[in-house]
Amino acid sequence: MRAPRNIRQRLTEIGNAKDEDIDLASAALVLAATDRPGVAMEPYLRHLENLTSGVRDYAKGSGPEAALELRIEALVQVIVRRYGYGGTEDVFDDLDAANLMRVIDHRSGLPVAIGILFIATARAQGWTATGLDFPGRFLVRLDAGGQRIIIDPFAGGAVLDAPDMRAMFKAIAGNHVELTPGHYRDLSNRGILLRLQGNIKTRLLRQKQWDEAAQTIETMALFAPGHTDLWREAGLLYARLERNRDAVRMLEEYMRRTGAEDARYKTSVLLQELQARLN
Repeated sequence: MRAPRNIRQRLTEIGNAKDEDIDLASAALVLAATDRPGVAMEPYLRHLENLTSGVRDYAKGSGPEAALELRIEALVQVIVRRYGYGGTEDVFDDLDAANLMRVIDHRSGLPVAIGILFIATARAQGWTATGLDFPGRFLVRLDAGGQRIIIDPFAGGAVLDAPDMRAMFKAIAGNHVELTPGHYRDLSNRGILLRLQGNIKTRLLRQKQWDEAAQTIETMALFAPGHTDLWREAGLLYARLERNRDAVRMLEEYMRRTGAEDARYKTSVLLQELQARLN
C-alpha cells in the first residue's frame, strides 16, 4: 500500500531538512506509519517522553554533565531493565522488527530500531550519541569528557571493546578479513534511517515482494533525495511491474537529480520507451 499523502509530505519535509535538524525517533515513527497509516502516533511519542524522563530521573538530572558510565547505566536500566527492550535472533526474519511502532509495542526489534531508541533518549538529555555503521550489527557510541564507549543496544547495552568488535566482525566476514576504521564509521541521521529501511527493502526483495519493495525504496528516496540511485532503483522496479506511470515519475526525478552521464543516457532510453507505452 502506497503511503498516504500526509505521510509522504512529512517524509518530503524530512528530505528537505538539514541532517542535524532531523529528529531521529520522530522520523522513524513517520516511516512506521507508512505501514500503519491509521494508527495514532501520540502514544508512541508519549512513550519516548517516558524513556527520556526515566533516564533523566535515574541520572538525577545531571544532564550534559553526567559521567559516561552513568549515562550508559541510566540508558540500560531504563530502556532494557524497566521497559524490557531487547533482541533475539528471531527478529531478523520479521519485517515488523524494523517498524518502530511495532518495536515499541513488542519491546523487541532489529539492532538499528533499538539503537534509535538509545540514541534518541541519550540526545534528549543533551548527551552525544552516534550510530555506527558496523557490519551485521548496528552499534552506538557515546562520548563524554574526551572518552568514548561503544555499546550494543541489541545485546542489552553491553559495552564492547576492540577484541569484542573484532570477534563480531570475523564471525560475519570470516577470519581472513581484518576490521578497519571504515567498518565502524559514524552514520548521519539520514544514514541511520536508510539503514532501518534498508533492512525492510532487503527482506522484501529476498521474498520477491517487488511491489512492496518498490514502495519502500520510494519512501527512502523521499527522506534521502540526495541518494539519487534510490529514484532509479524504484523506477526500474516499477517498470518491471509494468506500473509505467510510477516508473516514469521516479525515473524523471532521477534524471533531474543525477549528473552521471552514462546512467542518464541509459535511463533516458528507458524513459522514452515507458512514455511511448503511456501514450
